[in-house]
Amino acid sequence: MNIFQILIDFFLHIDANLGSIIISYGLWTYPILFIIIFAETGLVVTPILPGDSLIFAAGALAGRGYLEVFLLFVLLSAAAIIGDTVNYAIGHYLGPKVFQERSRFFKREYLLRTKEFYERHGGKTIILARFMPIIRTFAPFVAGIGKMEYVRFLGFNIIGGLLWVAVNLFAGYFFGGLPFVKEHFSLIILAIVLISISPLVTEYIRYKINKNKRANL
Repeated sequence: MNIFQILIDFFLHIDANLGSIIISYGLWTYPILFIIIFAETGLVVTPILPGDSLIFAAGALAGRGYLEVFLLFVLLSAAAIIGDTVNYAIGHYLGPKVFQERSRFFKREYLLRTKEFYERHGGKTIILARFMPIIRTFAPFVAGIGKMEYVRFLGFNIIGGLLWVAVNLFAGYFFGGLPFVKEHFSLIILAIVLISISPLVTEYIRYKINKNKRANL
């Protein structure tokens, strides 16, 4: 089984996998979740880690009494905000070199696509990107490259981090225990993933159309 099959299995059965982590590690589940969310938002090399679905699943298990929802909210919000701050700093100090050179670790097209999205939507990209996989990892990085004023970035970062965690966590907490959701949890997670990547797909299609138009001029 390759890494992509493992990731797909983890995504689709994230409630069972997270339940196994709780059984195996107990209170250590909280720092494990913190590290995963921090890595997904703070490290440019790990954009494919689960974000929305993991927080939703954690909320669902909190609703069933396995985790403490308000502790999760504080920890995961902190992880998201600190992650974006670290990512901004990396972009600020190392980003221009990444844009200028080809790298085996950084997908240049992801960077350019995020930069184009950032130029179109401005500072609120930091908030909007929270709900879009891959772009949420690169948005703070690009903000750092663009030398966005840190105080301004921090405001968008805090608002976006709190909203992102709150929406996914409390959606899982209040709806994850419903019989339909429990019986079709894998489908719900798949729907969350598809909904979250739909803006990214739209942006990619728009990017390709604009690229073709420029090539035909």
